[in-house]
Amino acid sequence: MYGPGWWYVRSPLTDPIAIPGQAPAVRLPDPALGYAMVLAAATLFGINGTVVKVALQGLSAYRLAEIRCLGALVIFLAIVVIDRPERLRTSGRELAYLAVFGSCAVVFTQLLYVLAIKRLPVGVALVIIFLGPLLVALWARFVEHVHLRRRFWVALGLSIVGMILVVQLWTSFSLDTLGVLFALGGACAYTLYVVYAGHAVVRRDTISLLMYGFLFATLLWTVVQPWSSFPWHNMTDDVSLLGNLAGTDAPVWTLVLWLVVLGTVVPFILVVGSLEHLPATRVAVSGMLEPVVATVVAYAWLDETLSGAQLIGGALVIVAIVLAQTAR
Repeated sequence: MYGPGWWYVRSPLTDPIAIPGQAPAVRLPDPALGYAMVLAAATLFGINGTVVKVALQGLSAYRLAEIRCLGALVIFLAIVVIDRPERLRTSGRELAYLAVFGSCAVVFTQLLYVLAIKRLPVGVALVIIFLGPLLVALWARFVEHVHLRRRFWVALGLSIVGMILVVQLWTSFSLDTLGVLFALGGACAYTLYVVYAGHAVVRRDTISLLMYGFLFATLLWTVVQPWSSFPWHNMTDDVSLLGNLAGTDAPVWTLVLWLVVLGTVVPFILVVGSLEHLPATRVAVSGMLEPVVATVVAYAWLDETLSGAQLIGGALVIVAIVLAQTAR
C-alpha cells in the first residue's frame, strides 16, 4: 500500500530547472499523463499484495518487512544524494520527529500490511486497510476541528455497512480474526502515517521524507532483528508462485526485488510525479483502484474468490472513500 502525505508537495524529480539569467522553466500540466501515472501506480500496488503472499513462503512477515524497508531506503537515499544532496540536512528537532515517523508510522504501516495479507484474502485485507483515509478525516474533524461536509458522514455510514458485508459479521466472523485485527491496525497505522507526514512535508520534500522514514524504520528493524541473523540463504530458495501458477517456481530474491522496486519505489515516484498534472483529490480518488486491482489479480493468480456480499461490501467501502476524499 502506498503512503500518504505525497500530495502536499511538488516532486523533487520533476521540478522545472532554473537557468541562470532566465526565468524558471514552466511545465504545463498534462492531465492524461497524470492519470496514466497514478493509475499505473495503483496497479503496481494492487499486484504487490499477491506478490507479498507468494514471498511469505520464503521469508517471515517480519523479515519481509525488514528487507523491504532496507531496499527502499537504499534507492531513496541514492535519489536524494544524486538529485538534491542538500535535502539531507536537518535540525535536531526535526530529526527527532523523523525518528518517530520512521520507527512507528513507517514500520507499522509496512508490517501490519504484510501480516494482514498473510492471513486474509488480498482484496479483503486491502479493503479494510483502506479505511485509513476515513480515519484520517475523523482525526481532522474531532482532533484538529476541521469542518467536514455532510457527504463525509454519508461516506462513514457506507463504510460501516461495507465493512459488515466484507467480514460477514452475521456468520460469527467467518474471516481470520487476527487477520482482521492486523488489517484494522494497518488502517490506524496509515492514519498515524498521514498525520505525521502531513506535518513533516511542510518543511521538506516527499522523497527525502520517505528516505528518512525508511532510514529510521531500518534502524529499528536492525535493533529488533539484527542483520547477522537474517536468513540470507532463504533468498536463493525457489518457491511456488501458488494458485494458477503453482507449477512455476521463482527464487525469493526476485520477489523481494519486485516488492522493493516495483512494489514500493516506482509507484511512490509515479504518484509524486502525477501531482505535477492533477489536483491532490483526483490523485487520491484514482488511487482507490488499488483494492480493485488487488482483488482481480488475487482471483486470476491465486484463485481467491469472494462472495457476492463481500464484493458488494468492498464496492461500498470504495464508494465511501471516494465520497470522503471529495468532501475534505
